[in-house]
Amino acid sequence: MKSLKFLTFLLTGSILLNACKEDDPINQPVDDALKATLTGNLTESKTFTENDTVVLFGNVFVPEGITLTFEQGTIIKSDINEKGALIVERGGKLICNGTQDKPVIFTSGKPVGERQPGDWGGIILLGKAPTNRVTEPQIEGGIFKKYGGTDPNDNSGSLRYVRIEYPGIVAQVGSEINGLTLGGVGAGTVIENVMVSYSNDDAFEFFGGTVNAKNLIAFGTADDDYDFDFGYTGKIQYAISFRDPREDDSDPGNGVESDNDGTGTSALPFTKPTLSNFTWVGPNGAANTAPNHNFANRWRRGSKFSVHNSILLGYAKGGFVIDGESTALAYLANESQFKNNIVQAVTLPFGSLNNAQFTDATLEAKAVADGCIRYSLSTDIVLTNITSLTAPNFQPATNSPAKIGANYDGLDGFFTKGTFRGAIGDNDWTKTWTNFNPQVKVY
Repeated sequence: MKSLKFLTFLLTGSILLNACKEDDPINQPVDDALKATLTGNLTESKTFTENDTVVLFGNVFVPEGITLTFEQGTIIKSDINEKGALIVERGGKLICNGTQDKPVIFTSGKPVGERQPGDWGGIILLGKAPTNRVTEPQIEGGIFKKYGGTDPNDNSGSLRYVRIEYPGIVAQVGSEINGLTLGGVGAGTVIENVMVSYSNDDAFEFFGGTVNAKNLIAFGTADDDYDFDFGYTGKIQYAISFRDPREDDSDPGNGVESDNDGTGTSALPFTKPTLSNFTWVGPNGAANTAPNHNFANRWRRGSKFSVHNSILLGYAKGGFVIDGESTALAYLANESQFKNNIVQAVTLPFGSLNNAQFTDATLEAKAVADGCIRYSLSTDIVLTNITSLTAPNFQPATNSPAKIGANYDGLDGFFTKGTFRGAIGDNDWTKTWTNFNPQVKVY
């Protein structure tokens, strides 16, 4: 590993860019009048604005007591040769408070038409909230930094209106950097309106912790969209998983993959995310779908779960899938919940794997008794446009069964109540700040 370099600022004069060709201020190219290169360990807190062009050179560490701030409209590019990640250590803070009109954007340093998944690492937040590990774990991805602790309300900063494009680096088999990795992150941290596009590994992975989130989007992920491990017990409402049929990984990719830990022990706290108003959209039988698209939900290895008011559709190999004896026993005992959801899949809408507690049919019967509905065709759910990869619309049409049927019994005040199932009702929160076609975006 190369020795860490200190934060350097490279001030270079430049000629202002030509007048922007696009009317939308989000899509205007960046003025390179001020260029800052971040690398190594930050030694003091720093703030950057939309007038700065920021380049990440290799791994950048934000240690305890340091705050790194990117104001609305800031664009941060990765160096095209020295790929790295932004790592916020325990006690450090990352503040990215974008707006709907001016999100904070982390992206590839490559030009239009040349960007690829894995052009850089991603963002790693490490906090002091509990995990179910006996000894302090190190985050994966070859970073060698510890996470976790005893403070469930720990604060690692805030990410509001943030896009993370073309991340995901495999350090070694089973040890990767994801789009947004959260290790022991506490409930004092704010995660709202965050989009991860074309990650070469997972989009979002939660290793323990208690952080809550709203308005998340995983788009074009190669591996899993939402991955939960090591005792994560947070809450998430309004989230989208949208698969690009062309993108997959050697490890089959799921809308959710959840484990208590890698061997399915009964370590406490159990991994148990509480999720409501998700929309998981798989490849939906598209021609030339890559082979390793997997399940919408794969709950396994002792994980518990609570899933409500959501839509699962179009996944190649299955929808709601329980994998393993201990996972099935927890669901049978109502320690896990799957309620008031809409389920469809190309094959196996309800799947019971590696356990003697359920057949596929009895699993479906329990879900139906808990208010779930199975549909044979994705078109039966009548979402406005889930065939376009560049301009999707996840809102339910007027005649969609997703317009009604939500039930919030048993969910606390974190969850906003409404009538619709899925991530979006009449108010489309994805407008303006997202980009489903980042390959052609001029930065």
